Amino acid sequence: MSVHKYTESLQRAKWLLRAIDERVGRSQLPLLSVSIHQGVIRRDSITNDLPRAEDLSNYKVCRTGDVVLNRMRAFQGAIGVCKEDGIVSPDYLVLRPAGSADPRYLHHLFRSEWFISEMTARLRGIGSSDQGNVRTPRINYADLGSISIPIPPLQEQSRIADFLDAETARIEKIAATAKRGRRLLDERRWATVHSFVTGADRSGPHYDPMLGWVRQIPDDWPVVRLKHVADLGSGHTPSRTHAEYWKDCTIPWISLFDVGGMRDVRQTRLTETVQKISELGMENSSACLHPAGTVVLSRTASVGFSTVMGVDMAVSQHFVTWTCGNSLLPDYLLHTLRSMRQYFESVQVGTTNVTVFMPDLQSIKIPLPSTTEQNSIVKRIGAITDNIDLLAARFDSQVSLLAERRQALITAAVTGQIDVSTASGRNVTEGITS
Repeated sequence: MSVHKYTESLQRAKWLLRAIDERVGRSQLPLLSVSIHQGVIRRDSITNDLPRAEDLSNYKVCRTGDVVLNRMRAFQGAIGVCKEDGIVSPDYLVLRPAGSADPRYLHHLFRSEWFISEMTARLRGIGSSDQGNVRTPRINYADLGSISIPIPPLQEQSRIADFLDAETARIEKIAATAKRGRRLLDERRWATVHSFVTGADRSGPHYDPMLGWVRQIPDDWPVVRLKHVADLGSGHTPSRTHAEYWKDCTIPWISLFDVGGMRDVRQTRLTETVQKISELGMENSSACLHPAGTVVLSRTASVGFSTVMGVDMAVSQHFVTWTCGNSLLPDYLLHTLRSMRQYFESVQVGTTNVTVFMPDLQSIKIPLPSTTEQNSIVKRIGAITDNIDLLAARFDSQVSLLAERRQALITAAVTGQIDVSTASGRNVTEGITS
């Protein structure tokens, strides 16, 4: 606790935050959600998906000024202060500050590196790691209440909150500009890939191939069903009830945890995965080991994201694979699948849990130029997108640096390491421009 200037004002969180468990009943209050980046906001501002529960009568009521935590993601920053009355998931914690605590100060305090480390040390999980179940971390009210937090005088809390409100808003504005630039580069990259794999960059006669995802291709490019030039496979996850399948693991296994990496369109080869399975698990299940060069596509979470296996791998049931024949190059197929994002969006079904059915994947048609031209297309895409990727990496670095410095500023302010009455957060963004 020596990191705090306010060590003389430490108080247990349970004396400052009272858990509220008021249920909705027939209330018509708006449905709120807790965003890692935006705090407590209306759910319909971030998604059009219907809530998982049809009956919201058991949801919790939160009032203006209440602190709300998503217990499963609070340690990642999913904490915020309500700006309006509303309702939230019954699994959320709704905490009402005592009169000696400024909710805005608590909001910043809870997002500080120091407090997050305190929460992380108190996380509890659902399931058993011994049984191979996925551990779901969450923070309970009793554990949260045991944390001793600094509570300087109310006037000082307000000064800290005013300072951080202004400075973090400025940092977020710069970060938003960088993120917009990154999105524009992604769009440019997609347009470049789409142009090459559909032959739009070529002059000469084109025709309507009835592919369903592109209007025209060169008239000398045949159209084939993908299943006729590549072997379609599907993934399988060995039983989690057999703990021995998940011990002494050596075989790379692509699961939903790896989808985050597949979101990066710069990545064409996947050589490492988060999880692995054992040879025993492979031998006693219908899981298959796919060879390097196999193209893999997510058909559930992040539908349509794809990559090429850089080494032999197995895949979970959330993915499909294509092992290319002699007439189809894996990298050309990868670029083609990535240019079909609108097609995958059109055939996916579901709201909260979306998926693409196998018949839709089996019916995919693609243009198939000669392997010589496929190779040329891959090289031309690489030559152009390498520069795009270099700029994108700079934007990513800028956003990451801003997030780190924002966190450092919050921690320094709430622990008293800087005097907010004289300090400026502008040094936090020194050297970073919009």
